[in-house]
Amino acid sequence: MNRTFRAALAAAHLVAGSLVGGSALSETTMNILSFEDLDGWEVDDHEAARQVFLNTCADLDAPDWQTLCAAATGIKDARKFFELLFRPVLIEQPNKEALFTGYFEPELEGALTPSARYRYPVYRMPREARAGQWLTRRQLETSGAMNGRGLEIAWVDDSVELFFLQIQGSGRIRLPDGSYIRVGYGGSNGHNYSSIGAELVRRGVYSPHQVSAQVIKNWVNRNPVDGAELLRHNDSFVFFREVSRVPSHKGPLGAMNRSITAMRTVAVDPKFTPLGAPVWVEKDGAGPLRRLMIAQDTGSAIKGAQRADIFFGTGDAAGRAAGTLKDPGRMVVLLPIQRAYAMLPESVL
Repeated sequence: MNRTFRAALAAAHLVAGSLVGGSALSETTMNILSFEDLDGWEVDDHEAARQVFLNTCADLDAPDWQTLCAAATGIKDARKFFELLFRPVLIEQPNKEALFTGYFEPELEGALTPSARYRYPVYRMPREARAGQWLTRRQLETSGAMNGRGLEIAWVDDSVELFFLQIQGSGRIRLPDGSYIRVGYGGSNGHNYSSIGAELVRRGVYSPHQVSAQVIKNWVNRNPVDGAELLRHNDSFVFFREVSRVPSHKGPLGAMNRSITAMRTVAVDPKFTPLGAPVWVEKDGAGPLRRLMIAQDTGSAIKGAQRADIFFGTGDAAGRAAGTLKDPGRMVVLLPIQRAYAMLPESVL
C-alpha cells in the first residue's frame, strides 16, 4: 500500500471514528450493501424522505454532509440523489437483535390557570435541579417545594397523561379556547427512570405481555390512591420549557432542535447512527414497514446499533399505534460514500 493511499485511508478512518466512538466501534460489524439489497427500496416515496432530510441537513457540519445537502436540491430525481451519493451500511452488534418501537407527541387538555378540573401543573425547571440530582418525584409532589414560585407553564386535567408526557419528553396542551401551547423537555431532577409497568408485573397485577400504556392508564384511573403511589414509584421527574414558536401543524422538536415528521423521523442511538442521516427501515411483525426515514431524534431507552423508535405523530390515535409497536427487523444507515468505505477493515481494501 503506497504512502499516499495510507494517508488517505488514515484520514478516512478519522471520519469513520466520528460515527462510532472507541469501544462501540470494536463491538460492531459493518457491511456495505447495495440498494438492490434493500427490501422495497424501489417503491418508497423517496421525495418525501428527501424533504425531511432537507429539514435538518443544513445543521450537519462535516464537509461531506454539507456537500450532500447542497446536492439535495440540485438533483431532481430523489431516488437518484440517494443512490448516487450514499451507500447503505448495515451496522450490527453481536447478540443484539434489531428492535423497533414507536413514540408519539401526547396531546393533553389544559389551561393557563388552575381550576377544579385543571389541577396538575406542568413545571419549568427550578434552579436547584440544575446542579444535579435533586428531590424525587414523591418529594416534589408532597413537600411543597414547588409551590408559589411561578414555575407553572400550564395545568392539565389528568395526572396519568402528565406522567406519560414526561416519558415522551414533549407534547401539546389544548387550551379551552381551542388554541395550543407546545412544551418540550427542559431538564430533570437527575434520578433514574423506573418502569411502572414493570412494577405492576412485579406486584402480580399483570403479566408482561398484558402491559401497555393504555393498560397502565386504565389501572391508575380505576385505582386513584394506589395509582398515585404507583406513579411515585418512578423517582424521575421531567421539567419542561415552552416551545410554542413551533406552529401547531408541525411536529415537535427533536434532538436536532428541528420539527420532526410523522412516519419519516426515527429516534436512534447517536453512538452508532449519526443524527441527520437517512435510515432505511425494514420493520417486520404486524404491519410490516419498508421506508426511508431520517435519524432526527434520540431517546434514553434507544441504545444500540439496531435499536430505533419510529415517530407516529401527535394525539391519541398516534399514541395507540405507537404503544403497540415492538417488532424485529433491520435498520440500514445511508452514509456518504467516502464515509461508508472508510468504515471497512483495511484488510478488504
